Amino acid sequence: MSQAPAPLQLTRLRHDAEHAAARFPALLAEAERIAASVAHGVHGRRRAGQGETFWQYRHHRPEDGARFVDWRRSAQGDHLYIREVEWEAANAIYFWRDGSAGMQLHSPGLPSKAERASVALMAIASLLNRGGERLSVLGETGRARAGRTGFETVSRALAMGDGEADSVEAADLPRHARLVIASDFLDPVETWQARLSRFAAQGASGALLRVIDPAEDDFPFKGRTRFEAASGGMDSLLFGRAEDARTAYREAWSRHGAQLNDLARQYGWRLITHRTDRPAASAVLALYQALSEPRS
Repeated sequence: MSQAPAPLQLTRLRHDAEHAAARFPALLAEAERIAASVAHGVHGRRRAGQGETFWQYRHHRPEDGARFVDWRRSAQGDHLYIREVEWEAANAIYFWRDGSAGMQLHSPGLPSKAERASVALMAIASLLNRGGERLSVLGETGRARAGRTGFETVSRALAMGDGEADSVEAADLPRHARLVIASDFLDPVETWQARLSRFAAQGASGALLRVIDPAEDDFPFKGRTRFEAASGGMDSLLFGRAEDARTAYREAWSRHGAQLNDLARQYGWRLITHRTDRPAASAVLALYQALSEPRS
């Protein structure tokens, strides 16, 4: 297979980089606006961990040992209790935004799935950064960082990064890491099962943001319609009457969504499905609430 001359390759790369960079300030501004609006309606995250501020009592478990029993509280009833405190040493949150060609799909007047995924993850990163979390993007930013610099580094990677699948499949995560993955999840369910199984083996968990275009959900096509794969890896499909395929398509689409939901539940993840014709703030709030839930 012939390759384009080096100067032409450089020109294309430069054009793609300049296009992505030009969109970054607008995406960042939108993400910050969404984060500010969501922040007004939520409270800070509270989790058990190292610290001195009382959070809650919970029943003693065998692995806790006797050293952590709160004997004064336990003396009031028939159970042993552990005194838990708020998490003050922030955990790391890892992000990944799917960079596959299909994520560029968008209906007229709507953002692409990639843009909406970037904005939603940048907004949740802003909220988590305000809470002191350390942030990182798989395969893009290296070790997790806190503070404004860490947030801006992550945001740039979410807006302009490649989002290669290898970043997910080769991720080496610290135990108990939390992840937020944004994709259309159109890969076979078996592919995602293998990925979540690997995360589970590392003790990681998190939330899945499934970003879809309304045309994918509704299949509004009629008449003679040609469908082409975004990646160009398969032959196009030509329908004389696209509406004749609507019932079968919707059944397959619904079945795929149900399988993804069952898979997420199996591994203790939260699946959030978001259409790009709906406000991004709804996805951000759902993600924030999912990350605020106690670990199972």
